[in-house]
Amino acid sequence: MNVVQKVEHWGDVHHAKWLDAIRVLLGLIIFSKGIVFISQTGAQQDWILQNSMFSSTALTSMAIIHTVAFVHIVGGLLITMGLLTRFAVVIQIPILLGAIFFVNIARGFTFLNSELWLSIVVLLMLVVFWVVGSGAFSVDHWINMNRPVPKPQPHE
Repeated sequence: MNVVQKVEHWGDVHHAKWLDAIRVLLGLIIFSKGIVFISQTGAQQDWILQNSMFSSTALTSMAIIHTVAFVHIVGGLLITMGLLTRFAVVIQIPILLGAIFFVNIARGFTFLNSELWLSIVVLLMLVVFWVVGSGAFSVDHWINMNRPVPKPQPHE
């Protein structure tokens, strides 16, 4: 058993049931950020073109916007349902790191920057659910509990 499997096993064994409510809330927050992101493509594109460290074209900025929105919407739904939770969490982490270090640098690392604090809290919660998994009230748990147990085959 490697380190990742040991951490996943520990998280599965030590998952408090109240964390499932936090997981659902986290998924809904990420999903809603994806909806907001896709509904404001013009403003997002202008921000990317003005503040990009790299040379961005309109096509590149739209690809970034739609990728981030898609990952947030699908990942938020997966986290909310508790389906493929660890995978959904892992694909969110690079986006949150980008939001913290690139988006919030332009807005300033101040105490009044509520987007910064929301991004930090969401990132920390993503790390928590990467370790503890989806919990008892999840589709992952339901699938594992209803999986047929293979019958041992007699030796010939």
